[in-house]
Amino acid sequence: MKVKILTAMACVMLLTSCTDFLEEDPNTALTEEQTFSKLDNIEPLVLGMYSSWRNIQKDRGGLMFQLGTDETQQGAFQVMTTPGQAGLDYYNGFLSQENTALAEQWDSRWPSVHYAAQAIYALNNNTEADAARRSILLGEASFIRASLMFELAQYWGEIPILDQARTKELGYARQPLKDVYTYIINDLKVAEANLPTTQKNLTFPVKYLAQALLGKVFLYAPEASGARDYTQAKEWFGKVITSGKYSLLANYADVFSPDHANSSESLYEFQFNNTYPDNNQIQWQTGSRALANIDQYAYFGGYDLLVPTKYCYSDKTNGGIWEPGDKRKDASIRYDFTYKGITPTIPAGFGGDELDPHVKKYEDIRVDGKQSFWNSGKNKPYIRYSDVLLCYAECLNELGSTSDAEGYVNQVRTRAFGGTLPTGMEWSGLSQADFRDRILDERMRELAFEGWRRMDLIRTGKLVQNVKARNKWAAESGTIADFHNRYPIPLVEIQQNQDIGPEDQNPGY
Repeated sequence: MKVKILTAMACVMLLTSCTDFLEEDPNTALTEEQTFSKLDNIEPLVLGMYSSWRNIQKDRGGLMFQLGTDETQQGAFQVMTTPGQAGLDYYNGFLSQENTALAEQWDSRWPSVHYAAQAIYALNNNTEADAARRSILLGEASFIRASLMFELAQYWGEIPILDQARTKELGYARQPLKDVYTYIINDLKVAEANLPTTQKNLTFPVKYLAQALLGKVFLYAPEASGARDYTQAKEWFGKVITSGKYSLLANYADVFSPDHANSSESLYEFQFNNTYPDNNQIQWQTGSRALANIDQYAYFGGYDLLVPTKYCYSDKTNGGIWEPGDKRKDASIRYDFTYKGITPTIPAGFGGDELDPHVKKYEDIRVDGKQSFWNSGKNKPYIRYSDVLLCYAECLNELGSTSDAEGYVNQVRTRAFGGTLPTGMEWSGLSQADFRDRILDERMRELAFEGWRRMDLIRTGKLVQNVKARNKWAAESGTIADFHNRYPIPLVEIQQNQDIGPEDQNPGY
């Protein structure tokens, strides 16, 4: 069984990665039971889970779920040369259960889910005297299981529930959405109750992050799960807002500067730097191939895996999202490719869009002229305070308090326009329906390329409509359909997991 095989491999990999922390007899190996019997052994293994979670965010794999939206798409050369990957934008026959790009994303998450489940079981049965330490570890393990299950359920729907106390009962079969989201919510409540308000090691989450993710779960949960609840979402986002721990930076561009890493706006960001293996290679994938052809040390060179759609990079007057004076535009998207006085040309055989606008948020000027842009390693945001404000505003609107909701959006927009909202740019007097329509564009302006767009389109029922109209490759193929709101269960999972058969595949695949 694929999930079972991967989780067994995780045990081996995580135990191996933690040998520096463990005192072992050189002629013996710790059994799983011995490993989990002591908090000293569980703690480095929890760290291993978070390292794995971070590493999922790296390089090409960390951008896969952003393909195929109305915000981002693959560059033309990528589409020309990698048909399986291209299927994620074309929504054609290559977006199937045989798609290896998606299978890799499925596979990469289950080991950490499994190990978190093992740790939760062990911690709930641990009898060591240090209750405070045990509680924090339980909060950390619960958070990682919840966060990864939430992501998997958002993209694939019903998924296995890994609970060591119920393995014989549940096995590795897909479970009903109601049960999946019950586990996610319960895990996050355990995390919220046990996590501290600060952590010296920024790899680990804090209480407020669990609160924010709880808000996200109640806001994003499919209607079919029975878990979507705007009142609950509002309450959890409200706890973050009233905590007084977070605030918007005055300058939007500073949010993505290494000089302002882990700022007052950041609830959590994945920690990277310019040194292997802690670099993330995101710029390698998002920059311009034409620049890379000139100089491998050009900090905004790359390979066009992920580029903005025309809708994402255009002004409103040209059918896009950007309003005059919005400083987020130039902080998020590169329009000028002049490097050291040279504007590159597009060589024959390239895709032709290498000098169209590109993602700017992950450019790492620290490597310029010193290291290949493969060494890019700025932190990658997970949840920011502006996202909490916008989500809270959505909840208020859905609960009938549209005028109050406008005030929270205007907080975000005021920063976007440099600290003062120009006349006519404030949100005021909107109907509930108008607010719903406009908030998706506002979220794109504020959160472009940060990984939330596909989920936003799925939860609002806009994926097919918006992608078909705004994603170049999806529009060209014309084959996107409602069943594409879910990804296919990988064929290798069906072949190796005795609890998931062909009949359990998502409809349409």
